[in-house]
Amino acid sequence: MKKLALLLAILISIISCSEKESNLTVTGEIKGLKKGTLYLQKIEDTILVNVDSVMVNGDPMFSMETYIESPQIMYLYLEKVDNNRYDDRIDFFADQGQVTINTKLEKFETSAEVVGSVNQEKLMEYRKMIDRFNDQNLELIKASFEAEKAQDEEKLMDIDQKYDKLLKRKYLYTVNFAINNKEHEIAPYLALSEVFDANIKYLDTIYNSLAPKVKKSKYGSELKKFLKERRKEEKLEEKVEAQSEVENS
Repeated sequence: MKKLALLLAILISIISCSEKESNLTVTGEIKGLKKGTLYLQKIEDTILVNVDSVMVNGDPMFSMETYIESPQIMYLYLEKVDNNRYDDRIDFFADQGQVTINTKLEKFETSAEVVGSVNQEKLMEYRKMIDRFNDQNLELIKASFEAEKAQDEEKLMDIDQKYDKLLKRKYLYTVNFAINNKEHEIAPYLALSEVFDANIKYLDTIYNSLAPKVKKSKYGSELKKFLKERRKEEKLEEKVEAQSEVENS
Protein backbone atom coordinates (compact mmCIF):
# COMPACT_ATOMS: atom_id res chain seq x y z
CA MET A 1 0.00 0.00 0.00
CA LYS A 2 2.86 2.34 0.89
CA LYS A 3 4.60 1.52 -2.40
CA LEU A 4 1.39 2.35 -4.31
CA ALA A 5 1.03 5.67 -2.49
CA LEU A 6 4.67 6.49 -3.22
CA LEU A 7 4.21 5.64 -6.91
CA LEU A 8 1.14 7.86 -7.14
CA ALA A 9 3.02 10.72 -5.50
CA ILE A 10 5.86 10.37 -8.00
CA LEU A 11 3.43 10.32 -10.94
CA ILE A 12 1.62 13.42 -9.67
CA SER A 13 4.97 15.15 -9.26
CA ILE A 14 6.02 14.29 -12.82
CA ILE A 15 2.71 15.49 -14.26
CA SER A 16 2.81 18.76 -12.33
CA CYS A 17 6.38 19.41 -13.47
CA SER A 18 5.52 18.77 -17.11
CA GLU A 19 2.57 21.19 -17.02
CA LYS A 20 4.33 24.54 -17.19
CA GLU A 21 2.50 27.72 -16.28
CA SER A 22 1.68 30.20 -19.04
CA ASN A 23 4.27 32.92 -19.50
CA LEU A 24 2.76 34.61 -22.58
CA THR A 25 -0.58 36.40 -22.76
CA VAL A 26 -1.97 37.65 -26.07
CA THR A 27 -4.85 40.12 -25.82
CA GLY A 28 -6.52 42.58 -28.14
CA GLU A 29 -9.57 43.61 -30.11
CA ILE A 30 -10.84 42.88 -33.61
CA LYS A 31 -13.18 45.69 -34.60
CA GLY A 32 -16.13 44.53 -36.66
CA LEU A 33 -15.86 40.88 -35.65
CA LYS A 34 -19.17 39.48 -34.44
CA LYS A 35 -18.60 35.77 -34.64
CA GLY A 36 -15.63 33.49 -35.26
CA THR A 37 -12.84 31.54 -33.60
CA LEU A 38 -9.36 32.85 -32.87
CA TYR A 39 -6.38 30.52 -32.66
CA LEU A 40 -2.96 31.20 -31.19
CA GLN A 41 -0.49 29.19 -33.28
CA LYS A 42 3.20 28.35 -33.49
CA ILE A 43 5.41 26.17 -35.66
CA GLU A 44 6.50 22.98 -33.95
CA ASP A 45 8.68 20.49 -35.86
CA THR A 46 7.80 22.27 -39.16
CA ILE A 47 4.06 21.91 -38.41
CA LEU A 48 1.71 24.77 -37.55
CA VAL A 49 -0.08 23.85 -34.32
CA ASN A 50 -2.77 25.50 -32.20
CA VAL A 51 -1.70 26.28 -28.63
CA ASP A 52 -4.84 28.12 -27.50
CA SER A 53 -8.15 29.29 -28.91
CA VAL A 54 -11.15 31.43 -28.04
CA MET A 55 -14.62 31.76 -29.57
CA VAL A 56 -15.83 35.26 -30.36
CA ASN A 57 -19.56 35.80 -30.15
CA GLY A 58 -20.49 39.48 -30.05
CA ASP A 59 -17.51 40.75 -28.03
CA PRO A 60 -14.52 41.66 -30.24
CA MET A 61 -12.11 41.56 -27.28
CA PHE A 62 -10.01 38.41 -26.78
CA SER A 63 -7.36 36.92 -24.51
CA MET A 64 -5.26 33.76 -24.88
CA GLU A 65 -2.33 32.26 -23.02
CA THR A 66 0.49 29.77 -23.58
CA TYR A 67 4.00 28.85 -22.52
CA ILE A 68 7.04 29.43 -24.71
CA GLU A 69 10.58 28.23 -24.05
CA SER A 70 12.17 31.04 -26.04
CA PRO A 71 11.17 34.13 -28.06
CA GLN A 72 9.71 33.03 -31.39
CA ILE A 73 7.40 33.89 -34.25
CA MET A 74 3.77 33.05 -33.49
CA TYR A 75 0.49 33.56 -35.30
CA LEU A 76 -2.99 34.87 -34.58
CA TYR A 77 -5.37 33.05 -36.92
CA LEU A 78 -9.00 34.00 -37.41
CA GLU A 79 -11.41 31.33 -38.57
CA LYS A 80 -14.42 33.27 -39.74
CA VAL A 81 -17.91 31.97 -40.30
CA ASP A 82 -17.46 32.43 -44.07
CA ASN A 83 -14.54 29.92 -43.93
CA ASN A 84 -12.36 32.29 -45.97
CA ARG A 85 -8.79 31.25 -45.14
CA TYR A 86 -7.07 34.06 -47.02
CA ASP A 87 -5.52 37.08 -45.28
CA ASP A 88 -6.68 35.87 -41.88
CA ARG A 89 -3.34 35.24 -40.14
CA ILE A 90 -1.13 37.75 -38.34
CA ASP A 91 2.44 36.82 -37.49
CA PHE A 92 4.28 38.43 -34.59
CA PHE A 93 7.44 37.95 -32.53
CA ALA A 94 6.35 36.63 -29.15
CA ASP A 95 8.28 36.83 -25.91
CA GLN A 96 7.48 36.20 -22.28
CA GLY A 97 4.98 38.75 -20.96
CA GLN A 98 2.11 40.37 -22.80
CA VAL A 99 1.44 41.06 -26.46
CA THR A 100 -1.43 43.27 -27.60
CA ILE A 101 -2.87 42.89 -31.09
CA ASN A 102 -5.53 45.31 -32.30
CA THR A 103 -6.93 45.04 -35.81
CA LYS A 104 -10.08 45.17 -37.92
CA LEU A 105 -12.15 42.42 -39.48
CA GLU A 106 -11.59 43.97 -42.90
CA LYS A 107 -7.90 43.99 -43.77
CA PHE A 108 -7.22 41.69 -40.84
CA GLU A 109 -3.48 41.48 -41.54
CA THR A 110 -2.65 44.90 -42.99
CA SER A 111 -4.44 46.94 -40.33
CA ALA A 112 -2.92 45.02 -37.40
CA GLU A 113 -1.10 46.97 -34.69
CA VAL A 114 1.11 44.77 -32.53
CA VAL A 115 2.65 45.95 -29.27
CA GLY A 116 4.90 43.58 -27.37
CA SER A 117 8.53 42.59 -27.21
CA VAL A 118 11.69 44.34 -28.38
CA ASN A 119 12.00 41.60 -31.03
CA GLN A 120 8.59 42.64 -32.40
CA GLU A 121 9.72 46.27 -32.62
CA LYS A 122 12.88 45.18 -34.46
CA LEU A 123 10.83 42.99 -36.81
CA MET A 124 8.60 45.93 -37.75
CA GLU A 125 11.67 48.13 -38.26
CA TYR A 126 13.23 45.51 -40.53
CA ARG A 127 10.07 44.95 -42.58
CA LYS A 128 9.60 48.68 -43.08
CA MET A 129 12.97 48.84 -44.84
CA ILE A 130 12.39 45.60 -46.74
CA ASP A 131 9.14 47.07 -48.12
CA ARG A 132 11.29 49.68 -49.86
CA PHE A 133 13.40 46.97 -51.48
CA ASN A 134 10.21 45.18 -52.54
CA ASP A 135 8.83 48.37 -54.08
CA GLN A 136 12.03 48.80 -56.10
CA ASN A 137 11.79 45.17 -57.15
CA LEU A 138 8.25 45.68 -58.43
CA GLU A 139 9.42 48.69 -60.43
CA LEU A 140 12.14 46.54 -62.04
CA ILE A 141 9.62 43.81 -62.87
CA LYS A 142 7.39 46.39 -64.56
CA ALA A 143 10.34 47.83 -66.49
CA SER A 144 11.44 44.32 -67.49
CA PHE A 145 7.98 43.51 -68.82
CA GLU A 146 7.92 46.71 -70.89
CA ALA A 147 11.47 46.10 -72.21
CA GLU A 148 10.60 42.52 -73.17
CA LYS A 149 7.48 43.74 -74.94
CA ALA A 150 9.59 46.26 -76.85
CA GLN A 151 12.26 43.59 -77.50
CA ASP A 152 14.89 45.91 -76.04
CA GLU A 153 17.72 43.47 -75.22
CA GLU A 154 20.07 46.21 -74.02
CA LYS A 155 17.54 47.50 -71.51
CA LEU A 156 16.78 43.96 -70.33
CA MET A 157 20.46 43.40 -69.58
CA ASP A 158 20.60 46.70 -67.69
CA ILE A 159 17.52 45.72 -65.64
CA ASP A 160 19.08 42.32 -64.82
CA GLN A 161 22.19 44.07 -63.48
CA LYS A 162 20.06 46.42 -61.40
CA TYR A 163 18.12 43.45 -60.01
CA ASP A 164 21.33 41.66 -59.01
CA LYS A 165 22.58 44.80 -57.26
CA LEU A 166 19.24 45.25 -55.49
CA LEU A 167 19.26 41.64 -54.31
CA LYS A 168 22.82 42.01 -53.01
CA ARG A 169 21.91 45.22 -51.17
CA LYS A 170 18.91 43.49 -49.61
CA TYR A 171 21.06 40.57 -48.42
CA LEU A 172 23.78 42.85 -47.04
CA TYR A 173 21.18 44.98 -45.27
CA THR A 174 19.71 41.87 -43.63
CA VAL A 175 23.11 40.57 -42.57
CA ASN A 176 24.09 43.95 -41.10
CA PHE A 177 20.71 44.32 -39.40
CA ALA A 178 21.15 40.90 -37.77
CA ILE A 179 24.69 41.70 -36.59
CA ASN A 180 23.61 45.10 -35.23
CA ASN A 181 20.87 43.32 -33.26
CA LYS A 182 23.00 40.43 -32.00
CA GLU A 183 21.54 40.86 -28.49
CA HIS A 184 18.09 39.87 -29.73
CA GLU A 185 16.58 36.67 -31.07
CA ILE A 186 15.51 38.37 -34.29
CA ALA A 187 19.15 38.10 -35.48
CA PRO A 188 19.25 34.29 -35.93
CA TYR A 189 15.62 34.33 -37.06
CA LEU A 190 16.44 36.62 -39.99
CA ALA A 191 19.47 34.50 -40.86
CA LEU A 192 17.24 31.42 -41.10
CA SER A 193 14.22 33.00 -42.77
CA GLU A 194 15.65 35.70 -45.06
CA VAL A 195 19.27 34.89 -46.01
CA PHE A 196 19.52 31.13 -45.44
CA ASP A 197 20.88 30.69 -48.98
CA ALA A 198 23.54 33.39 -48.62
CA ASN A 199 27.26 32.65 -48.60
CA ILE A 200 27.98 30.60 -45.49
CA LYS A 201 30.60 33.12 -44.35
CA TYR A 202 27.82 35.68 -43.80
CA LEU A 203 25.77 33.21 -41.75
CA ASP A 204 28.88 32.31 -39.75
CA THR A 205 29.48 36.00 -39.06
CA ILE A 206 25.92 36.41 -37.78
CA TYR A 207 26.12 33.33 -35.56
CA ASN A 208 29.53 34.20 -34.12
CA SER A 209 28.34 37.71 -33.25
CA LEU A 210 25.32 36.50 -31.25
CA ALA A 211 25.13 37.12 -27.52
CA PRO A 212 25.48 33.90 -25.45
CA LYS A 213 21.80 33.89 -24.43
CA VAL A 214 20.73 34.32 -28.06
CA LYS A 215 22.93 31.41 -29.17
CA LYS A 216 21.04 29.23 -26.68
CA SER A 217 17.62 30.45 -27.88
CA LYS A 218 15.31 28.55 -30.23
CA TYR A 219 16.54 30.29 -33.38
CA GLY A 220 20.14 30.46 -32.19
CA SER A 221 20.17 26.68 -31.74
CA GLU A 222 18.46 26.16 -35.10
CA LEU A 223 21.01 28.40 -36.84
CA LYS A 224 23.87 26.40 -35.31
CA LYS A 225 22.30 23.17 -36.57
CA PHE A 226 21.63 24.70 -39.99
CA LEU A 227 25.26 25.81 -40.35
CA LYS A 228 26.45 22.33 -39.49
CA GLU A 229 24.25 20.85 -42.22
CA ARG A 230 25.35 23.50 -44.75
CA ARG A 231 29.02 22.65 -44.12
CA LYS A 232 28.31 18.95 -44.66
CA GLU A 233 26.52 19.69 -47.95
CA GLU A 234 29.29 21.96 -49.20
CA LYS A 235 31.99 19.41 -48.35
CA LEU A 236 30.00 16.74 -50.20
CA GLU A 237 29.61 19.03 -53.23
CA GLU A 238 33.36 19.74 -53.22
CA LYS A 239 34.06 16.00 -53.06
CA VAL A 240 31.72 15.31 -55.99
CA GLU A 241 33.28 18.11 -58.06
CA ALA A 242 36.79 16.86 -57.31
CA GLN A 243 35.81 13.34 -58.31
CA SER A 244 34.24 14.63 -61.52
CA GLU A 245 37.40 16.53 -62.42
CA VAL A 246 39.49 13.39 -61.91
CA GLU A 247 37.17 11.33 -64.11
CA ASN A 248 37.20 13.95 -66.89
CA SER A 249 40.95 14.48 -66.86
